[in-house]
Amino acid sequence: MVTRVPGWLLRHRITVEPYLGDSAHGPRYGPAVEGIPALVAATHRQLTDTDGREVIATAQIIAAPGLHCPPGSRVTLPDGRATRALSVGDHSAPGLPVPASVEVMCQ
Repeated sequence: MVTRVPGWLLRHRITVEPYLGDSAHGPRYGPAVEGIPALVAATHRQLTDTDGREVIATAQIIAAPGLHCPPGSRVTLPDGRATRALSVGDHSAPGLPVPASVEVMCQ
């Protein structure tokens, strides 16, 4: 039974700077975590961000369970483009033969 997305599918590497909150000087981020295995796809999908605004996501990231990337995190994609995580979803189906993963939609 498959319990998590297979590592051989995660062909790209991304960098995540986890969002820690806002300060008087703007957003605060944690230390950058480099070389995170992921599958990155270009996409155009309309969604609602954490502030309730309608936004267009331009990148979809699939990663192994346990990825720490709260909405608002800075993400550097394999092509070097820096973007912001709009939404994060943990996908799991205990007992079913489908892989668990984390999906991050980026601006």
